[in-house]
Amino acid sequence: MKTHHEIRDPIHTFILVDSDERKVIDSPPVQRLRHIHQLALTSLVYPGATHKRFEHSLGVMDLATRIFDTVTREENIQHESVRSIVRTGDQLRYWRRVLRIAALCHDIGHLPFSHAAEDELLPEGWDHERITASLISSSPMKEIWNGLEQPLRADDILKLAVGPKKAGVDFSEWEAILAEIIVGDAFGADRIDYLLRDSHHAGVAYGGFDHHRLIGTLRILPQAGGSSEPALGIEEGGLHSAEALLLARYFMYTQVYFHPVRRIYDQHLKDFLREWTDGAGLPTDMESHLSLTDHEVYSAILDAARNPHQPGHEPARRIVERDHFKEVYRRTRSDIERNPEAAELIVEALTTEFGAESIRSDSYRGRGGATDFPVVMPNGRIISSIDQSDVLKTVPPVAVDYVFALPERREEITDWLTTHREKIIPPVGNEEASTWS
Repeated sequence: MKTHHEIRDPIHTFILVDSDERKVIDSPPVQRLRHIHQLALTSLVYPGATHKRFEHSLGVMDLATRIFDTVTREENIQHESVRSIVRTGDQLRYWRRVLRIAALCHDIGHLPFSHAAEDELLPEGWDHERITASLISSSPMKEIWNGLEQPLRADDILKLAVGPKKAGVDFSEWEAILAEIIVGDAFGADRIDYLLRDSHHAGVAYGGFDHHRLIGTLRILPQAGGSSEPALGIEEGGLHSAEALLLARYFMYTQVYFHPVRRIYDQHLKDFLREWTDGAGLPTDMESHLSLTDHEVYSAILDAARNPHQPGHEPARRIVERDHFKEVYRRTRSDIERNPEAAELIVEALTTEFGAESIRSDSYRGRGGATDFPVVMPNGRIISSIDQSDVLKTVPPVAVDYVFALPERREEITDWLTTHREKIIPPVGNEEASTWS
């Protein structure tokens, strides 16, 4: 009986799994990811972006394993404070297995169309990580963990899959490093895979970087500044690859993830889901979650689009007929320099003048700069990446402001906005109230 299996992948060529891992792959929570789009309705803008969370999860497992094998290799551990936390022998093999399974399961809590509906359609205190944790801890999955040739503890898988920020429990230094390998802000396998995979399927070059060089130079290092607390860092020779990763993230966010048409379709999707669920939002219990995928939602969208009497007809029709709200404003440097609240003032003015039903807005503010991480120099000195890299110091925050209008009123609203822009956005320090109204 074959005990090792090869899965072809357009990003990583072959992903290898064994028979125990096949049992996890074949479980309902993981198989459900075959029917969850990685990028929601992005294929309406980038037609090739139809890939699913399933292949992404396989990719994260593969990359996390490569990172683990690199940073735990004996010759790559050069600091005693690190050596004291890295497991050896059977314990190292156990945690390698936990890491692979956690990486494979890190997305099983995602809702239909992934992130698009998460913020507004789950009960307070819930997100996809909490659903992931509940699934990993469920009785059916515990049966799988206990039935593996080398049984695994559900709590260990849960910790590494969601990370310290979401698990709500204490982590050892070793567990924190392993979780960082999967979901870390700087070098998490999740981030590496989604940038490579999303750019490949979207047909853009923005997400490409030398991930082989990056992984080959990753190390577990003490923090810069003398702290013995370990973190995932890098050899100085891999710093350019790390810079390329952070820049790839910035460009993918600005060019793909925050493409204005993609963002307005997210709003139409949320509008539909809100009406379709009669305001109740999406389920969090295991049975309902596993039975709800993109297929069921899109089937409901098609039904509602055809029937004016169905809940959610209007947003469903806009999705199916590609009759989305059209962009009439986006933030510019000159507007922000004139008045940091320019976008809010424009939304307020347009809503007052044309009615809330004619206007939609979208605003996002990301964290500025890059995540700091330790860099080991050729002489063994450990320094901050921000201190060493001028590129990382200047990575701008992702920030967008869009205003959209009913398609049939776009020209009218654009003309009105052009005429009244100067009055709507008074310069900072001008106490005179706007007189556009």
